[in-house]
Amino acid sequence: MPELRKDPIIGRWVIISTERGKRPTDFGVIEEKKKGGFCPFCPGNEDKTPPEVLAFRPNGGGSDSDGWVVRVVPNKYPALQIEGDLGRQGVGMYDKMNGVGAHEVVIETPDHELDLGDLSVADITSVLYAIRERVLDLKKDERFKYILVFKNHGQSAGASLEHTHCQIIAVPSVPKRVMEELSGGSNYYKYKERCVFCDIVTQELRDLERLVIQNDHYISIEPFAPRFPFETWILPIEHNSSFEKISTEDLYPLADILKGTLLRINRSLANPPYNLIIHTAPCQDGEYPYYHWHIEIMPKLTKVAGFEWGSGFYINPTPPESAAKFMRELKLEENAEAKIK
Repeated sequence: MPELRKDPIIGRWVIISTERGKRPTDFGVIEEKKKGGFCPFCPGNEDKTPPEVLAFRPNGGGSDSDGWVVRVVPNKYPALQIEGDLGRQGVGMYDKMNGVGAHEVVIETPDHELDLGDLSVADITSVLYAIRERVLDLKKDERFKYILVFKNHGQSAGASLEHTHCQIIAVPSVPKRVMEELSGGSNYYKYKERCVFCDIVTQELRDLERLVIQNDHYISIEPFAPRFPFETWILPIEHNSSFEKISTEDLYPLADILKGTLLRINRSLANPPYNLIIHTAPCQDGEYPYYHWHIEIMPKLTKVAGFEWGSGFYINPTPPESAAKFMRELKLEENAEAKIK
């Protein structure tokens, strides 16, 4: 019989359609045609992007030259523009303001053929370090209230360029989804005097049935009430509400578990398109005792249609326990350093 499960953070209900019970092989391979042609993110084309704001060149070299391993540039076609003031105003009963913000692209590797999960743990660490440094710099601008880090992998997930990259967008208001998580976390904290995310970590480490992998600092899980099949979360074991407050020493184990998670998703589902989002606290606030930063990875295996849009319910044909067991038991050729303990 299908199950209704309630997300403990924001109270959203999902339907786990156990009778459909789809395994990874039931989804098939999602064919995505390579566009080919000119790539502005490849080495040698540095002059085809806006001037870089950050780059790592192990052997030195000038700005906007080759020899880099990670490079961050402003988006050539930004969703928001960094110049100007907010200009908040009312139009009758409506509110509007200028589209002020920042929009940057993190080019994760010079190699056009690799995905984030293909990189070494050391190289993924460099990507995470670059993201952290850019967030720390952008949050100095008091116009920005939230900084969203996300990755669209594959055309079906919204990627317009094949070369692996993620994006950083700073916005002048806190997004509704973040407000829902903050509100849910606050309500749980008022009732139980504990962080709901910390309780999730504690329970998943105890139950183990939704655990994918773990190391000493992070866990990778299939959440109890996932919207999508093989939706996967990565959470720090110790409480921390803001991604950018990670110590440099903790970036390597995060890269380690991120690589191990992406390898399992890619092997289980034949390299699916996916969205990866870092959920973190608003950038101008202090520490939240009831909020816990985390990463959500959502493979694009099903479509959101009328029922979902009309009801707010999501239908997931794969129980998270089944997805976790499959990925946990997957044998990898690579020596991913994150292990089941």
